[in-house]
Amino acid sequence: MADRTETEKRDLTKDLAAAVRGEVSSAAADRALMTMDASNYRRVPRAVVAPRDAEDVAAALRVCREHGVPVVPRGAGTSIAGQATGVGVVLDFTRHMRRIVSLDPAARTAVVEPGVILDDLRAAAGAHGLTFGPDPSTHSRCTLGGMIGNNSCGSHSVAWGTTADNVRELELLTYGGERVRAGRGTGPTGAPTGLPPRLRDGVKSLVDAELALLRTGYPDLPRRISGYALDALLPEQGTDLARALTGSEGTLGVLTEATVRLVETPAARVLAVLGYPDESAAAEAAHTLLPHKPMTVEGMAADLVGSAAGLPEGGAWLFVEMGGASPAEAAARAEALCRAAAADGTTGHAVVTDPAGQRALWRIREDASGTATRMPDGSEAWPGWEDCAVPPARLGPYLRDFRALLAQHGLRGTPYGHFGDGCIHIRIDFDLLTPPGIRRFRDFSHDLADLVVAHGGSLSGEHGDGQARAELLPKMYGPELVGLFGRFKDLWDPAAGLNPGMLVRPDRLDDNLRFAPLPGRPVPVEFGYPHDNGDFSAAVRRCVGVAKCRNEKTAAGSADVMCPSFRATGEEQHSTRGRARLLHEMLAGEVITDGWRSPEVHDALDLCLSCKGCRSDCPVGVDMATYKAEFLHHHYEGRLRPAAHYSMGRLPQWLHAAAPAAPAVNALARTPLAAVAKRLAGVAPERPLPALATETFTRWWWRRRRAAPPADGRTVLLWPDTFTNHLSPQVGRAAVRVLEAAGLRPLLPPTAPLPGGALPQPALPRLRRPPLCCGLTYVSTGQLDRARAVMRRTLDVLTPLLAAGRPLVVLEPSCAAALRTDLPELLADDPRAPRLAASVRTFAQTLEDFAPDWRPPRLDRPVAGQTHCHQHAVLGDAADRRLRERAGLTGQLSGGCCGLAGNFGFERGHYDISVACAEDQLLPAVRQSAPGTEILADGFSCRTQLDHLGDRPGRHLAEVLAEALGEADA
Repeated sequence: MADRTETEKRDLTKDLAAAVRGEVSSAAADRALMTMDASNYRRVPRAVVAPRDAEDVAAALRVCREHGVPVVPRGAGTSIAGQATGVGVVLDFTRHMRRIVSLDPAARTAVVEPGVILDDLRAAAGAHGLTFGPDPSTHSRCTLGGMIGNNSCGSHSVAWGTTADNVRELELLTYGGERVRAGRGTGPTGAPTGLPPRLRDGVKSLVDAELALLRTGYPDLPRRISGYALDALLPEQGTDLARALTGSEGTLGVLTEATVRLVETPAARVLAVLGYPDESAAAEAAHTLLPHKPMTVEGMAADLVGSAAGLPEGGAWLFVEMGGASPAEAAARAEALCRAAAADGTTGHAVVTDPAGQRALWRIREDASGTATRMPDGSEAWPGWEDCAVPPARLGPYLRDFRALLAQHGLRGTPYGHFGDGCIHIRIDFDLLTPPGIRRFRDFSHDLADLVVAHGGSLSGEHGDGQARAELLPKMYGPELVGLFGRFKDLWDPAAGLNPGMLVRPDRLDDNLRFAPLPGRPVPVEFGYPHDNGDFSAAVRRCVGVAKCRNEKTAAGSADVMCPSFRATGEEQHSTRGRARLLHEMLAGEVITDGWRSPEVHDALDLCLSCKGCRSDCPVGVDMATYKAEFLHHHYEGRLRPAAHYSMGRLPQWLHAAAPAAPAVNALARTPLAAVAKRLAGVAPERPLPALATETFTRWWWRRRRAAPPADGRTVLLWPDTFTNHLSPQVGRAAVRVLEAAGLRPLLPPTAPLPGGALPQPALPRLRRPPLCCGLTYVSTGQLDRARAVMRRTLDVLTPLLAAGRPLVVLEPSCAAALRTDLPELLADDPRAPRLAASVRTFAQTLEDFAPDWRPPRLDRPVAGQTHCHQHAVLGDAADRRLRERAGLTGQLSGGCCGLAGNFGFERGHYDISVACAEDQLLPAVRQSAPGTEILADGFSCRTQLDHLGDRPGRHLAEVLAEALGEADA
């Protein structure tokens, strides 16, 4: 049977490849990437097709009909009800069908292909003062085709409605190959126009026979997304076939082009944040704000927002955006709304006019679909009842009943969302791993469906029914109307070839759960995964698919890093989500069957820069750098490793050995022998070899100490990291100069434990033991046994020295991040590890924490450059920004990753991607900076990338301040 299935799959793939000009694949990796969307469900497709145009779609449908294989159209895969998963052929529209065909500012319409990203359309329309109104939180990566399939909404729906309200015409292909041009209105016979005769007559007959049911069977509320919108076909509704097909979840036809409405966007926007005692009070008040014509009325409570700055007093808040022809008008409208709301019992309010402040607050809301997947105690929470909607005036009572129902079932969740439209989102701590937990999930779902219907609501208010809710549609619509949905489906898709198991005759809501094939117990791993109770499967499950890592551009004013390799390649497998999906399938063992030896996972992780950006930027804290290190450890266990692992992975050893012969090594690096050395070491031929310091930082330090012991001051331990010590000792010398000027006494740790934790003395001879190491290069190449050994040695030496509360000052951000996170997570069994991690300070943090009264020299010049990705992700740069401000260094550093990323950019085969990452933000920022701008780059990798690719070198902040101190002394 298995052989027959494989033969059928090969025949299908062969025929598709012959018929379609776009990419066709049935490879395990490509299928694994499409098994899940952002829901609780998983289905394994047979093949993936990326059509280039409508003719490709028609050809793919023809081949699938011939093979009797179903088809699932898919956009960004951020659907939350399971409708972007399927067992047949997935049509991936994100690769090619992404054109904005035309944009007519006068008519306020645009014609788009289904793969157009919403933000790309908004940017094109924005040039004319227009926008596309619906804006789900995934606007930076979701596609118009997906929005039309699900009838997406977003926070501005109180002003501009749902996607269905903004669709004018749709071009589709049915599974049978019929071409449909669906719009509004009827022909001479009273039937919808743009349909082939079979469909035209069938639709008219169905509607004419069921007028009474269509007029009485639908609840009246703004966020009614569930089921087919067949009432849009009523004569009094204008026989709007485009509206009826919007939200049909790819079950009736495959969209190939859409004409959508654009709306005028106000010249200015102001955000009013209203505080309320609790969530119920905010919900009760939301609908009373609608007469003020707000653009948004979004609700969030304290259990989601946490300690976010800029919020007025309260336990829950409404984010109400007001527009105007000018900033003054928008602010005046916001103030008027706040005064009116205060009369109804707000606890406070804030009017945010600053665009950066507004973006910071909106980011909380947009990240909620990810952040809400973890409860305050760290336990998991899942979608499934993500977007029920009730009449807005009923939201307060509904939420109280909803909370009571959660308590009745022993469940927890954090509601938030579109309070002005009566629609809430929530992730609930369902146990979807055990049979009792799944039974509770099913029982709760039935009870909640009854509750929603009792309040006159819709099971879905934004994300569609898919598999998550379609089984329960009879509770909302009754069997007669649901039966009509089935007849409508059969009319359009008699072969049931489009997205079967969704919406009509659906799979059960507890079938196809994504967690079912995962191991039943934790797999043996090296890292501690402290936030996931040591369970690697739980760590991988963090990725729920909201796909923030698929952002192709960094938002204006954002310092985000994630995900540089995806922005460079545009390939799903090089996104954080794609890699997490492949790891999930590796653990499942169904599609990817080689476990830790999997070439599919290895190839996807090969272009992961280990930048750690996802650790901070992913709303659920996926940490792909750690997962990569874990995978590489197991993948190469007992096997020969790539040459780069032996050369660059063990760089601290080689640099220590080569230090006495640095002048000779540098001379050889300038001869033809360098090319041979690079080839043997797995180094990219395009990369020059870095020059070794002829005097290491530690050698300079001991020579200086013998000549002139440091003055008194508070002692800080200065970490002589490998890069500073051997490759950029000028950074260490500058840091010593600044720390001493600030009244601190920097000392270097010895290379072996001293009796009783004594501090190293000026007369101490230079030890010939290998220097201490944070283990970074071993971790990044997955040599975790060696990493653990060097880390334990570091603990042995440093623990007694740090006992008095001395900070460990680390100049290289990547080494600081390794000591702060990798060391305690790899040595989870050693109680000394968290104490050392807590002692780690960056250069700026040390000055701020231990020399708060010191004032740096004034430089009064602009800056450009990049915040190191590890510093952004692990350490934060707030202290650096404050130090720069005190020194008169103005401007912001860019986000992203330099692309060199330690060993990554030096490895053979990575050069082009490394350059592309640098060109994303770092190099353009430097090129665009004015003459006299100080180029800052605290990381050795960032400075090296600038040296290799740019024409303006970067410097560590310590170097800049030390130079200024010298000028001041002069």
